[in-house]
Amino acid sequence: MGYALLAGLAAVVVLVSSAVFVGAGFRGAAPDTTVPRGGENAAPASSGTWVGTWSASPASAEPNAPDGHPDASLRNVVHTSVGGSAARVRFSNLFGTRPLTITHATLALAAEPSSPAATPGSMRRLTFGDRNEVTIPVGSAVTSDAVRLNVPAAADLLVTLYSPTGSGAVTHHPHARQTSYLARGDRAADTTGAPYTEQTTYWRHVTAVDVWTNETEAAVVAFGDSITDGVTSSIGANHRWTDFLADRLRTERGAPRYSVLNQGISGNRILLDASPADPRNGPSALNRLERDVLSGTGAKVLVVQLGINDILKTPHQTDPRRIVDGLERITQRAHRHGLRVVGATLTPFGGHRKHNARLEAVRQQVNEQIRRGGVFDAVVDFDAALRDPANPQRLLPVYDSGDRLHPSDSGFRAMAGALDLNLLKGASPARL
Repeated sequence: MGYALLAGLAAVVVLVSSAVFVGAGFRGAAPDTTVPRGGENAAPASSGTWVGTWSASPASAEPNAPDGHPDASLRNVVHTSVGGSAARVRFSNLFGTRPLTITHATLALAAEPSSPAATPGSMRRLTFGDRNEVTIPVGSAVTSDAVRLNVPAAADLLVTLYSPTGSGAVTHHPHARQTSYLARGDRAADTTGAPYTEQTTYWRHVTAVDVWTNETEAAVVAFGDSITDGVTSSIGANHRWTDFLADRLRTERGAPRYSVLNQGISGNRILLDASPADPRNGPSALNRLERDVLSGTGAKVLVVQLGINDILKTPHQTDPRRIVDGLERITQRAHRHGLRVVGATLTPFGGHRKHNARLEAVRQQVNEQIRRGGVFDAVVDFDAALRDPANPQRLLPVYDSGDRLHPSDSGFRAMAGALDLNLLKGASPARL
């Protein structure tokens, strides 16, 4: 079935199903949530649960935009992992320098993949505690009221916000690998896409979309660096390893009914925050764990893919025990929130300009401890999945994007294929 037909059918279903919504029950528990109320922001009569369908970690302030984007509409294109009958959106001003005032925000289905045009009949105005506008303090986030919208799985959504005034620094995710858009003036309700003449590969201010669903039980959160962020995946193709994992969870017999949330930040480390010279690498994994993982809507399983940058980036961490200690701390904190933790071995980077024998030895020692057990509840061996059998310090050429560090689209597919889905089904977290 074509994308346009699928999106059109979804819009029709929304119109037909609106009669079954009632004014009670639909009140999610995200800690920063503006409480959904009655009217259009109402609950379906059928049972369900809130689950995150898409997410992106706020990484830093957008460069070269100290005043934000006054009198402009920012249209973010995001891709769902699961569907639902209603949705809500989280906006962030984490790295802002002034309060962010949003006077018009909307959610719609994209008419075509990566298009700024909306499917007819799908445009919804977002409200915040039944108010059309909201002001987000510096360092804070807010979640919209829920809106009734039949959201398909594996579909592009348009999340648009308009601010009439300069908001200061723009909280953004720099490596979206997705084209989003900007239009001058308040064009948040535009369905044609014609005013959206400026393109960007950033996601601005939007950090999560949740759906109300009875088809999905919980969420898998992928917590990682540029390899999870998918910085070398094809733009607009949704070929990160997390996208391929979401495909498997939707289509394979016996797979757990989980969504997939990507919380990767390029350059991210376990132990150190980004340096002032490159703030795009974000706060350390330990510092952002609560915000990006433990508070995720419906989070049940955590997949950790971290450690390469602690070794590779200056200052190099050459004590494998410190890296493993950091991974163990992530596991312990996740356990306290009831999450099962699957950890990944560190992937090869032989041939990269920063690779040397000393750093390779650190990677091998970290992997040895991960494989030995006791760090995570279960292990996915991304190193074994990607390495060249003839030269195990290097990526297999077909899996190499060309920089000797990041996988190609084929490599990302191989990573998703290496994860035994049964590992996601484990019982309550083990005591480590």
